Amino acid sequence: MRVLCIGGGPAGLYFGLLMKRQDPRHEVVVVERNRPYDTFGWGVVFSDATMDNLREADPESAREIDAAFNHWDDIDIHFRGRTMRSSGHGFIGIGRKRLLNILQARCEALGVELVFETDVQDDQALAETYRADLVIASDGVNSRVRTRYAGTFAPDIDTRQCRFVWLGTKKRFDAFTFAFEQTEHGWFQAHAYRFDDDTSTFIVETPERVWRAAGIEQMDQQQGIAYCERLFAKYLDGQPLISNATHLRGSANWIRFNRVICNTWVHWNTLAGGRRVPVVLMGDAAHTAHFSIGSGTKLALEDAIDLASNLRGMTEPGPDALDEALRRYEATRSVEVLKIQNAARNSTEWFEHVERYAGLAPEQFAYSLLTRSQRISHENLRLRDRTYVEDYERWLARQAGVPEESLRAHDGALPPMFTPYRVRGLTLKNRVVVSPMAMYCCVDGVPGDFHLVHLGARAQGGAGLVMAEMTCVSPDARITPGCPGLWNDVQRDAWRRIVEFVHAGTGLAGGARIGMQLGHAGRKGSTQLGWQAMDHPLPEGNWPLVSASPLPYLPGISQVPRAMTREDMDRVRDDFVAAARRAAEAGFDWLELHCAHGYLLSSFISPLTNRREDEYGGSLANRLRYPLEVFAAVREVWPSQRPMSVRISAHDWVEGGITPDDAVEIARAFKAAGADLIDCSSGQVSPEQTPVYGRMYQTPFADRIRNEAGIPTIAVGAISEADHVDSIIAAGRADLCAIARPHLADPAWTLHQAAQLGYRPVDWPVQYQAGKRQLETNLERAAALAGAR
Repeated sequence: MRVLCIGGGPAGLYFGLLMKRQDPRHEVVVVERNRPYDTFGWGVVFSDATMDNLREADPESAREIDAAFNHWDDIDIHFRGRTMRSSGHGFIGIGRKRLLNILQARCEALGVELVFETDVQDDQALAETYRADLVIASDGVNSRVRTRYAGTFAPDIDTRQCRFVWLGTKKRFDAFTFAFEQTEHGWFQAHAYRFDDDTSTFIVETPERVWRAAGIEQMDQQQGIAYCERLFAKYLDGQPLISNATHLRGSANWIRFNRVICNTWVHWNTLAGGRRVPVVLMGDAAHTAHFSIGSGTKLALEDAIDLASNLRGMTEPGPDALDEALRRYEATRSVEVLKIQNAARNSTEWFEHVERYAGLAPEQFAYSLLTRSQRISHENLRLRDRTYVEDYERWLARQAGVPEESLRAHDGALPPMFTPYRVRGLTLKNRVVVSPMAMYCCVDGVPGDFHLVHLGARAQGGAGLVMAEMTCVSPDARITPGCPGLWNDVQRDAWRRIVEFVHAGTGLAGGARIGMQLGHAGRKGSTQLGWQAMDHPLPEGNWPLVSASPLPYLPGISQVPRAMTREDMDRVRDDFVAAARRAAEAGFDWLELHCAHGYLLSSFISPLTNRREDEYGGSLANRLRYPLEVFAAVREVWPSQRPMSVRISAHDWVEGGITPDDAVEIARAFKAAGADLIDCSSGQVSPEQTPVYGRMYQTPFADRIRNEAGIPTIAVGAISEADHVDSIIAAGRADLCAIARPHLADPAWTLHQAAQLGYRPVDWPVQYQAGKRQLETNLERAAALAGAR
């Protein structure tokens, strides 16, 4: 095979040498626009796992890279005069120039032809010149080849919010170092690490608005460097900062990161004589990952490994076999790259919003930084550095009010999910909430034995708070005929029976608390049960609907609701007040107002469902007017010592709908009205929604609202492990975690997660203590057997 690589960075060089290594008959040419020893970066970072991949792919070059690497395990975080260190992270750094030179020498030794100082203007002409059977476009983030075939590759390029400059220094850092400095204009941060015996990379980063406000845009290169030297002088020990991008003028060496995602990585050209030749993207031409997770070079090298492996696996020559190999390459690598890019996105956004987290205590700020990408969880961090995690757990427990004698009883540390949470006059024993989940099992709105068993079992299962499903304030407020209500005293008394059972705890010391969620279905009412035709009207017996505007939920299928009049608003507000009074009489510990998921109050908030032209429509402030009115009326009758939360849809997932920016303002409005927490859900406002699902996918909304609006939050959505809860609570991303489906599958989810963690001081019902001992013994045996293997 004749292979042409356009771009002589790590991807092109490594692919070239791998192809020659696996079959010397391949003719491989790498064309690079720069000279052999030009480079405009400083050092690159790998993980130990990446080096394992390189050793397997090409032991010879790996030995040289290994010998040139500087290895360290520690991360130092400097913030507000404090230094926090965590160990066990396993990083290795090497100079970019040194890495390229090693790969260049290895290519030459294997017979790869290297062509330097050649700026490729026409990839097709070059492919003809070399009679290429395969063209690799490894020409970087600003790839000309990708641009030429943009119609095929469909690149999505997102220019991020921060400016950064890539500098070096002779100060030798003995840990990967993050340093944060606040100026009158905002926060700057440095990412620093040593990559050879006497040189360190020193990247300075700050949001665009801060960069402009500081005047760096108007500075020449040396003035900009001098500014950074003054700002970070305490970390440099008198050493200057150095630029090797002297070809750039003024502030041009301060750039913004481009996140690149391509829909496909392979384009087929038809050259002279009808010969079809594929052009394949690799490295930064195909995808980028923010430097804050140090994976750009890793991804490029692993692209090369994967493609070379797929080509080696071709069963026969020819375009069909080549096409199949390239399809396999794209299919496997795109998934792995997306995982890294998702982590990189989380990391990027964290550094873009340092101000959001600057109010955290230094201890929590550092933990938030270490776990920012979500690749490192609480238990993963414990594997890396048990001492750091246990010290942090003790600090966090003290912040939650756990007395020292209790900490000593817990062997000095307490998993974050098992720290207590106090709000108003209520203390929850832990941070786990059984999320409100519709059961559709009531008759005339009256909860019966099913709800007693359902909620009672989950209360005995260890959660700190058990939430009843959305309970409707009037018969016409129901979603379905099976939904519960609180519009009469019979319903109140049925709920009281359940509340008293939960409070009794059946022998459980420090039992669960129970909350009521009040709502009105609005335009989503009068529908079939959840396991029937969900969201579709009843076959018969439908009742009239009201909403903010006369818009059906499912056009052409759902009923068209009546736009609420002021008289309607008064009636519904009073229904909420009466239901709240009954909830208090039934003994509920907590009340939540449902303003999410397209139900009545949500329909006022979202511009997708509120088309009113009166004082209740238009601006966000106007759209919030009625939900805030209902909240205020309910808060007035709800006992002052009992907490009240509000569930919102923090993202409609539809263009023109509520955004996370809006959600912060919505939370601020409810906070000002007296809300204690915001329950941060999303979606279900419009059937046109296109959510981006994933592990803990809604937690970023809780994070933003908590740390920007300054109100405690409940995180919900795809939280399924104790490790998720611990990571969220420990990082200050939310104060409580509401868990739904795992609690459907396992009523004792919290108790079982404690056993999995090896956390023994958790209360089980006295009747089930024998099961606790058996479960813990079985788990200990399984762990011992796994360790022996």
